Amino acid sequence: MKKKVIIIGGAAAGATAAARLRRLDQKAEIILFERGEFVAYASCGLPYYIGEVVQRKEDLLVQSTEGLQKRYRLDIRTFQEVTAIHRQNRTVEVKNVQTGEEYSESYDYVILATGASPVLPDIEGAQKASNIFMLKDIADADRIKKWIDEKAPKEAVVIGGSLSGLEIAENLKKRGIQVTIIESGRQVVKALDEEMAAIIQQHLRGQEIELIVGQALKAFGDKGRKIMLENGETLTSDLTIIASGALAENKLAKQAGLMIGKAGGVQVNEHLQTSDPLIYAIGDAAERDIEKTASLANRHGRAAADHISGKKVSVKAHLGTAAAHVFDLGIAATGKNEKTLKKLGLPFEAVHIHPSTHASYYPGSSPITLKMTFHPETGEVYGAQAIGKQGADKRIDVLAAAIAGGLTVYDLQDLELISSPAFSTPKDPVNLLGYAAGNIADGEILSASVYEAEEAAAAGKMVIDVREAFEREIGYMKGSHSIPLGELTGRLEGLPKDQPLYVLCQVGQRGALAAALLQQNGFEVYNVSGGYKTYAALQREKEAQRRPIKRKKAGEKTIMPQSIKPSEGGIKADRQLNCTGLQCPGPISQVYRTMNLMNTGEILEVTVTDPGFISDVKAWCSKTGNTFLAHASEKASMIVYVQKGHSQDLNMSTQPASAAEPQGATLVVFDQDLDKAIASFIIATGAAAMGKKVTMFFTFWGLNILRREEAVSVEGKDFIEKMFGKMMPRGPKQLPISNMNMGGMGAKMIRSVMEKKNVDSLEKLMAAAMELGVEITACAMSMDVMGIRKEELIEGVQIGGVASYLGKAEESNVNLFI
Repeated sequence: MKKKVIIIGGAAAGATAAARLRRLDQKAEIILFERGEFVAYASCGLPYYIGEVVQRKEDLLVQSTEGLQKRYRLDIRTFQEVTAIHRQNRTVEVKNVQTGEEYSESYDYVILATGASPVLPDIEGAQKASNIFMLKDIADADRIKKWIDEKAPKEAVVIGGSLSGLEIAENLKKRGIQVTIIESGRQVVKALDEEMAAIIQQHLRGQEIELIVGQALKAFGDKGRKIMLENGETLTSDLTIIASGALAENKLAKQAGLMIGKAGGVQVNEHLQTSDPLIYAIGDAAERDIEKTASLANRHGRAAADHISGKKVSVKAHLGTAAAHVFDLGIAATGKNEKTLKKLGLPFEAVHIHPSTHASYYPGSSPITLKMTFHPETGEVYGAQAIGKQGADKRIDVLAAAIAGGLTVYDLQDLELISSPAFSTPKDPVNLLGYAAGNIADGEILSASVYEAEEAAAAGKMVIDVREAFEREIGYMKGSHSIPLGELTGRLEGLPKDQPLYVLCQVGQRGALAAALLQQNGFEVYNVSGGYKTYAALQREKEAQRRPIKRKKAGEKTIMPQSIKPSEGGIKADRQLNCTGLQCPGPISQVYRTMNLMNTGEILEVTVTDPGFISDVKAWCSKTGNTFLAHASEKASMIVYVQKGHSQDLNMSTQPASAAEPQGATLVVFDQDLDKAIASFIIATGAAAMGKKVTMFFTFWGLNILRREEAVSVEGKDFIEKMFGKMMPRGPKQLPISNMNMGGMGAKMIRSVMEKKNVDSLEKLMAAAMELGVEITACAMSMDVMGIRKEELIEGVQIGGVASYLGKAEESNVNLFI
């Protein structure tokens, strides 16, 4: 029997259903009603059309109306709105929105693909506002573009911090508009947990997006020009776009007496049938409480068409897999996050990692932050979140497939994923998630969140920071105790066994080692998941929210994140510094040297590729009394502006330390291994760049680092001293490495990788340290024992004894033994 199917709505879900129906049934009569002008368009691309990333609206059309009608023999009726469904006689009422003509059409099946729409807040002044817009379709986008073109707004407000809201904000910014996002909840992007959202919020603030969270709207005034918040604050806005979530368009369904869900969508079964089995609801019209995605709309459209055509299909539970790309940062999530699991009362554990997206020695590598929730005993994967400049979408796609397939954290360990320098690492981040979660599920390591560690520290419990002392100069958890990992074994006796210990490192890896060590020595210990990096993002966001909003005045020039160049009228730099390709501490060292040559008030522009430089330079400025002004992304690089001296206009949260406090750093270098020598000089250079007076004291085997490469003829050496001289490495190029030396091949491999990654060689690091004023002291007693004479050492080395070292140590607040 010939079927007659009416589809209401011509966007992704409706157009997909129509095309699939035709493939399955060449005789069916298929009528698609669309109240607007266009069908089968990419609604996800609308923000980019407003931002003129997509130049023509025609580019958003998957296919033209004429093309669809011709290819699939469909009856597509645009500008036709279905106003009622009469289930008793199986007819729909239709109105031509251009002419007002009304008529009815019979059906065998109806597919509701009416979608969802943003809702204008029901608050005072909203209906009288002339500058408030919502974005659902191409017509809405055209109205917003026209407003921008004709009114040239200087200030815009986006209501809502959803993924689409962030995309809208970014594209308004690209049009040269100062943007404020207002989110009534505690965070943006509800698919993320709070500490993950903090990373996004900091990124938005770094792109000069004003962000107000935890504040609801109270009223609009002056025809929408003023926006009043519940806390009494008033903002001005030339253009306001509602992106605070969308509600399913359920008017037709309600009129037809169909059952409606709690979230406002039409209730459906596993076949997408409503309470009337002849009527289907698909896409955003169906009941669900997850991010709206085009992927789901297309799958719904296909599934409904299959079921109408007699295929035995059912729709699986929705994971809510979604992603967005906001200001060069990818955001992706799938499954149940921590907030959802707490609401459901399910037992769970969470793990955070911060690996590289691909091999660190291959150009373009950058960090990615991943969080995964899982069952603490079975290892069932519940959900995952990812944030990074690249690779977030790939990892979440893999994890979404793993959840759908019922895989556990142990299965993630064995997934055979791509291992190629340009795409991944031998242990892909997904594998690493499996390893980290498996350790917790097996009981090998007890895990604690940064919130739990912070509470423990506030209560006076022992939180051990196992990072190096130098790393704490950038920042640390309040109340934590510094015991570097290398010193932990020697300090076990002083640790309490009558209370749990918490160990904290930068990202969690060293913390895992410390936890294993402590556990095997009888301590109850928890590794802080995600480490200081996760904690720092939360703290920086809390501090930002406490600061008053400082919006630009109307007409004040906006510095665009994508074009923050002196030549384009942005910040005027007095000097430029190119540090692309350099890794820590190279950029900071270069900044330090250059700033020493500049006058107070002058501005330095720094171009870098090291993703960790932004956080480091902010901490460096805070410690050294300089001012971080702004930063922006430009293709693969970042541009940073730093001003010499304090700016009185900025609220500096941390003032330079008092001159009366010990501010030096001393390093005792005992070992001759190449890798340890490199680490020593990196730490020394970084400390010197932070404004510290640094002394490196070389003793015993460490003296070989300072030996000249060429043989030096020295009179008066006895036989033993001469033998020592021949057997010991002479200078940096002959040094072995501590592990996998392989007869010198390991050291050559390290040097080769450092050269490819543009990391300075040991020789360059030594020269840079001396140039920064690092004092290089050779132990006189050790020189005598080893038979090394002063003339055998490189230039610039001082000779000193233990008293010299101790004197310097008393002036220092950082003392390291390497």
